Amino acid sequence: MSTNPRRVLAHRLTGCLWGTAVGDSVGLPFENLSRRSVRSIAREPLRQSLVFGRGMLSDDTEHTQLVALSLIEARRDVGRFRALLARRLRWWLLSGPPGVGSATARAILKLWFGANPASSGVHSAGNGPAMRAAILGVACGADGAWLVETVRASTCLTHTDPAAFEAALAVAVAAHAAPTVLAEPPEGVFDAWRRMYLAVSPNPDLLAAQWALMREGVAQRWSLDELAGQLGCPGGVTGYALHTVPAALYAWMCSPADLRRAVTAIIRCGGDTDSTAAIVGGIVGAGVGPSGVPVDWLSRMWAWPRGPSWMQRTSERLADALTESLAGPAGSATSPPWSQRAAEAAWWPFFLQRNLAMFGVVLAVFFIRTLRVGLAATSRALGLNPE
Repeated sequence: MSTNPRRVLAHRLTGCLWGTAVGDSVGLPFENLSRRSVRSIAREPLRQSLVFGRGMLSDDTEHTQLVALSLIEARRDVGRFRALLARRLRWWLLSGPPGVGSATARAILKLWFGANPASSGVHSAGNGPAMRAAILGVACGADGAWLVETVRASTCLTHTDPAAFEAALAVAVAAHAAPTVLAEPPEGVFDAWRRMYLAVSPNPDLLAAQWALMREGVAQRWSLDELAGQLGCPGGVTGYALHTVPAALYAWMCSPADLRRAVTAIIRCGGDTDSTAAIVGGIVGAGVGPSGVPVDWLSRMWAWPRGPSWMQRTSERLADALTESLAGPAGSATSPPWSQRAAEAAWWPFFLQRNLAMFGVVLAVFFIRTLRVGLAATSRALGLNPE
């Protein structure tokens, strides 16, 4: 790989975006299923299975893409970044995405009714901010103060619980650390992540109990299932940030150089599988780069109109913007050419059409999945499929 800083940054950004997308698309069909149900219907090896053997993207990937676009335009101006992300989130909600967290939806509605982006969040510790944080770690991680303020701006748009911010910051730090720990054992990954996290966290004791469980887990060689059980998630990892983030970080720590293995492990834990897999994919992808993202997973995504090629081009643009901004004042910002703004707006009707179609797909998959889970449970009860 090139040692040119701009090329290295573009490489990592592409890996993060691709990793987020494949994790999201593989995990989406199993969302909200228990661990036992996932394992009863999931075929090995895991791959996209939402419709006709293909996968689609949910809010996890789309929020990450919106963050990248806002960073390109804002560069190092945190206030402008917050305003740009708020504008994009408003229009994103209006396109009718089939899956939106309740806290995120309420916060965006407040934005539509005129709330200031600095105070639009609602009191929640959901995992919404964490699911869009990995890209911030790649983009801003070299500057601790900038990273903290950018993660805070992204978090407080939708969530005000301090735990949501600390969890999102932990994910961002992991994505920044990922390239440096590829050959480390789990305890080495944990130690490297913890040093970086403690160096920037304004309130590291807030999630001390969760980090202590992770430390004990890597020391005792717990499986991911065992850690999830210790977190209070025996049936599946919930969308609560204090469950989602420790489990996702642990999956990364156990397989820092193997995206397929890390994403498969977190999906097999059940629960909020699209978000947990997207977070794990983004962190591991930031470390291994685009060459470490499974080609078969990448090729089986229905990601139109923002597919892998778009993500790669966006990574190049973001790397250019960030590299150029380092030579200027910290508050330097830019406006994209009119054609770029117009193109972004012109795609909105197509996103609306895609989301309407996806809503139908999700409903159909829900009924089929319910039937499959019921049949599997019946088979177990009859002793036809013992575990």
